[in-house]
Amino acid sequence: MKWVALAIIACVIPYTWITVKYRKDAPAYQPYEDSKERANVMRLLEAGYQRIRVSAERPADPQQAIQRMTAPVTASPAPGGIPQILADTLVETPTLPLTFSSVSAPGETDPLLPYPIAFASKLEDGKQQVGGAHVFLRDESLVIIPQLERLDNNLSARAKENPVVITIPGGLLKTGRYTVLLAGSEQSQQWIVEVR
Repeated sequence: MKWVALAIIACVIPYTWITVKYRKDAPAYQPYEDSKERANVMRLLEAGYQRIRVSAERPADPQQAIQRMTAPVTASPAPGGIPQILADTLVETPTLPLTFSSVSAPGETDPLLPYPIAFASKLEDGKQQVGGAHVFLRDESLVIIPQLERLDNNLSARAKENPVVITIPGGLLKTGRYTVLLAGSEQSQQWIVEVR
C-alpha cells in the first residue's frame, strides 16, 4: 500500500508544478460563446450598426454627476423593448430593466467630449444590477441597452433602483442631431442630443 501512495505522490507533485507553471492566464476557449459573439458582430455590421461596450459607474453621490451636466434634457417615455430592426439583428435578446425612474443627460455635447448618462433603473429583483451597457449606433440614432449581471451567492442589491452613470467615449458621435433610446422591457426613455 505504501508503494501506491508513493507513486501517487510522485505523480501529483510534478503534475501540479507543470500545471501551475504553464497554465494560460486567459480564459479557456468556449466554442459556443465565441461563435455566437462572432455571428452577432457580423449581423450587426451587415445591418449598419456599430456596437460599443461601456462600463457602469456607481458614484457615491449621483447628484454631483447630474449637476455637472450642461443643458440637461428632459427624457420622454417610449414604448418598452428594443427597436424591431435591432431586435431582428441580435442573435440573442438581452434581459432589460423593467423601466427607469430617472434619466439625466446633457442636451448638447461636443464631438470630442465624452457623453455621460445617469439613470436609475427598476429591476425585477434584488439579485441583479446594471454592470454596463451596450451602445448601438446607426446613422443618427443611439440605442442603449443596459447589461444586467447577477450578483453572486446570497448577495442582494441595496435597493431595487440602482443609480448608475455610463459614459459614451469622446469621438464616437459626429456632428449632428441624435435620437437616444434607453431600452427597458416595460417602458423605455427617449431624448434628443445635439452634437456640435
